[in-house]
Amino acid sequence: MPTLEEAKRKVEELVVAKGFGNVPSEIPNKLLFAFIELGEAGDSWKKGKPTAETIEELVDVIFYVLDASRLIDPGADLDSVFEAKLAKNHSRPHRYGEGFRDKLQQAG
Repeated sequence: MPTLEEAKRKVEELVVAKGFGNVPSEIPNKLLFAFIELGEAGDSWKKGKPTAETIEELVDVIFYVLDASRLIDPGADLDSVFEAKLAKNHSRPHRYGEGFRDKLQQAG
């Protein structure tokens, strides 16, 4: 199974081979395209399309995120960042960040 770093390199190879934008000024477009692909995944799921189609749209999101990440900080080790973020989230309380719903219910 490839690591995030390996996947990032494969996406870079694809971008270069196919002549896609490969400069930092393309970062906003790549992030926008990731968002669009996420919307397409949601639409696919909502319409009950085959799960393989929804998964493919989610992989498109990953491609754009990986591509943007390498342009934002080429030296960032995504595997290390992923592990650190996972550990950070595991250290948080159960259902952290959802307390606002309790506050809304109390106010209403």
